[in-house]
Amino acid sequence: MKALQDSAVAIVGLGLMGGSLALALREQNVCRKIIGVTRNPRTRAEALARGVVDAASADLGLVAEADVVVLATPVRTILSQLPQVGAVARAGTVVMDFGSTKRDIVAAMQSLPPHIEPIGAHPMCGKETSGFESSEASLYRDAVFVLTPLGRTSPQTLALAESLAAALGAHPIVLDAARHDRIVAAVSHLPFALSAALTATADELARADDQVNSLAASGFRDTSRLAASDVTMMLDILMTNRENVTDLLRACGHHLDELANLIAAGEEPALRLRLERAAESRRGWFK
Repeated sequence: MKALQDSAVAIVGLGLMGGSLALALREQNVCRKIIGVTRNPRTRAEALARGVVDAASADLGLVAEADVVVLATPVRTILSQLPQVGAVARAGTVVMDFGSTKRDIVAAMQSLPPHIEPIGAHPMCGKETSGFESSEASLYRDAVFVLTPLGRTSPQTLALAESLAAALGAHPIVLDAARHDRIVAAVSHLPFALSAALTATADELARADDQVNSLAASGFRDTSRLAASDVTMMLDILMTNRENVTDLLRACGHHLDELANLIAAGEEPALRLRLERAAESRRGWFK
């Protein structure tokens, strides 16, 4: 297996995550060659013109030229691409993904040919905007970079993945795929679902009162921001982490019902205690 600096890295998908990866690799000059694979001809042309990639194609077969392949597409697209990559990648190629859920992807990676070196990954960063035009070299800087190795993942593959994360300025940690999916359901997928529900609730009122939009300020902007996330990406996430997200939505619904009951009953002391506990917990999370 080649070291990262001697490797050709193929990035499949040049949206926010893949484009930012290409920009960061180029800026840090940490690999031998950058290959971009995307169906968008405008993105291919721009990435080549700006020198972000050395080669670009819509053909997934181009990954046969790579030492490291990173799948930076939506989760269910990754699942469909893995067999195609496995069919053309040469022996010793490291295949990594950037999917936001890991159990289904890691299970699919088990079926890759034995000469392929697979490892799951999920950089914990992003924006509510998508596409190559939203990408930035600093996206991964200071982010937690989760790695979910398989039983067949070699120590050399894990070390290369850690070196990639470090080259991006991220902080690699190793987690079991199932544990990863439980955690991100709470801290990433549930917040999106709540943001979507909040926006839908306010929108219902806005259809009856034309002053709602004019009064929406920073609080609503901050709490509704995630509702503007790429819908295809989020559908893939919710559908491949259904059990965890459903359980947490129902648990959160219980908390919302309790708050509504306390407010309706005018139970101010109990409501104060509940809100103070939440405020203390939130301050402890982000000191």
